[in-house]
Amino acid sequence: MLQNREGQRVPNVTFPIRQDNEWKQVSTDDLFKNKTVVVFSLPGAFTPTCSSTHLPRYNELASTFASVGVDAVVCVSVNDTFVMNEWAKDQEAGNITLLPDGNGDFTEGMGMLVDKRDLGFGKRSWRYSMLVKDGVIEKMFIEPQKEGDPFEVSDADTMLAYIAPQAKKPDQVVVFSKPGCPFCIEAKALLADKGYDPIEIPLEHKVRGRVIGAISGKGTAPQVFINGTLVGGLEDLKAYL
Repeated sequence: MLQNREGQRVPNVTFPIRQDNEWKQVSTDDLFKNKTVVVFSLPGAFTPTCSSTHLPRYNELASTFASVGVDAVVCVSVNDTFVMNEWAKDQEAGNITLLPDGNGDFTEGMGMLVDKRDLGFGKRSWRYSMLVKDGVIEKMFIEPQKEGDPFEVSDADTMLAYIAPQAKKPDQVVVFSKPGCPFCIEAKALLADKGYDPIEIPLEHKVRGRVIGAISGKGTAPQVFINGTLVGGLEDLKAYL
């Protein structure tokens, strides 16, 4: 039975971590003492939901968490430090700390160690998140115990809504472009000047018209989307801004 440990201290564990080609010992005091920390734990590095949604959204919202008083965002997984280091590089997750609980000591102390032998994983962490203040767990969001790998409550947005419901989240901006397009370059510069951090999706000639037409109903580049809403091309973006 999974344990809700709200009001209790986090387990006293030391984590062996490989950093800058040297071994370092990181304790729970190093991580949590006199700090407000958001922790999310997941079944494994490089696994689908963990890589596509769980970790990326926490990484994306890390600056928002910081703005509401969170000192660090920590991802825990029962993987060794080499795997976690490579996953951090693959995910470009520089805004969060990936913590290797290779022996499962922290996860077991949390009452979250589960058997995933049927998948060849051995012992792994159940998916959950928690808010920890000075080593004491204030709030936990534990995924429901049911078949598979539920992902319903331990996400970054749920945690942020608990900590600061009115917090302003970063805008999600995508620019569909074509290589060498001066209008696309100008659109990206305008967005950056206004404080946006756009993701550019360059499209090859063979598919550009079909893709842009399918998503925007138009045939020219760039096409800009902000928070799921089509703004349009360069002139539309200028008017919007």
